[in-house]
Amino acid sequence: MSPDRSRVAHGRFGEDLAAAWYCDRGYEVLARNWRVAAGELDLVARRGDVVVFCEVKARANADYGTPAEAVGWAKQRRIRRLALDFLAAEGLRGVEVRFDVAAVLGGKLEVIEGAF
Repeated sequence: MSPDRSRVAHGRFGEDLAAAWYCDRGYEVLARNWRVAAGELDLVARRGDVVVFCEVKARANADYGTPAEAVGWAKQRRIRRLALDFLAAEGLRGVEVRFDVAAVLGGKLEVIEGAF
């Protein structure tokens, strides 16, 4: 498998782990890989009045830093803007919004709730 295909497969595995984590905790997954021209949201989940926008980062090892370190301020700003687009597109108002990071390192998942 080429490095690009391997990276995509690893990312999809991380997204599957994160989606299962939210479902196990009573969240409904509203969207996976929600795309518009401005970018993509990896995972959107809801439980009651809380809507979670989760950025999933998966890495096989920490040679280039931890997965969570890859979600810098520019990525956070982009996700916040996309979250507004998503809420508007889905007509969601009066909800609490939370931004999480799902970090998958070597197949192990860590969800950082309220990461930014």
